[in-house]
Amino acid sequence: MQTILVTGATGFVGSHALEALGATQGARLIAACRDRSRLIPGFADEVREGDLRDADYLERLLDGVDVVCHAAAWSSIWGHARQSRELFLRPSEALVEAAIKAGVKRFVNVSTTSAAAPENAADPMSRGIRRPLWPHLCNVVAIEDLLRDRAAARMTVVNMRLGIYAGQRYALGVLPILLPRLKTHLVPWVAGGRTGLPLIDGRDAGRALALACTASGLSGYQGFNAVGPEVPTVREVIGFLHDEFAYPRPHFSVPFPAAYAFGWLMEKLDPVVPWEPLVTRSIVHLLEETGADNARAQALLGYRPRHAWRDAIRLQLEEMAVRQIRPMPMARPTG
Repeated sequence: MQTILVTGATGFVGSHALEALGATQGARLIAACRDRSRLIPGFADEVREGDLRDADYLERLLDGVDVVCHAAAWSSIWGHARQSRELFLRPSEALVEAAIKAGVKRFVNVSTTSAAAPENAADPMSRGIRRPLWPHLCNVVAIEDLLRDRAAARMTVVNMRLGIYAGQRYALGVLPILLPRLKTHLVPWVAGGRTGLPLIDGRDAGRALALACTASGLSGYQGFNAVGPEVPTVREVIGFLHDEFAYPRPHFSVPFPAAYAFGWLMEKLDPVVPWEPLVTRSIVHLLEETGADNARAQALLGYRPRHAWRDAIRLQLEEMAVRQIRPMPMARPTG
């Protein structure tokens, strides 16, 4: 019997990981969260409620834990360097150090297929590339580096580079940011929309993490990409949104260099306009080709995604019709 702690248990990835692990034999679950009332309905295992920034809580959190599934994250699509550092990077670093001290056997980390994009993203064992244009991505890569260079000598590290989230209980991501901007008719295709958009349904994300927590035969540092059963192009996704939900298609196309330049200009104008940028360089970066596939995750973890991207988008848009009455901010609230 393994004791598996899931941080960020009320979030998109964490809640789906709890569901998948709940269907796994031989696993005793502990949910780590700040508000137990937001846990998935019916969760009956142990809850350790608190804040990862609290040193006393962190000291007690890992008692009796064999595996940490670190799904907690404060996210920002652009800017907000201080908040990302204080609310994500520092608590994650402290959790890694506490796990080493506590003798945790395996640390599963949630990352992104964009961490090494576009140069090396197809190889999930590659090092991430820190992009100053996106402070939060730099911090995601910093955690990967800490796990690879320090933690993997002391415990098994499984770094899961997940695709772009879609589906139920959605959180900050490409679709909630993109869709209101499509309605302006000002957002162009980038490179004709020909690059892949590696969407992953939350249920598949949870399954990938459950396998990462429980698969045998892993040691040292192991990296995996995990995406849906098919990676559509950006043009296919927006075409589907147009045909089924009547979102406008872009009316013109620009190459990546022009898109990055336009994103930079929008960021510079941000302090003097009362709305968030139409496009940022980080959004453009998310449209870069990753070439991510599931080959390594299938071979070593047994991961086989089941949920098609169109179905994931349908589920998410059903929720957005109720929850998202105004455009989603590009960073999580700091409260």
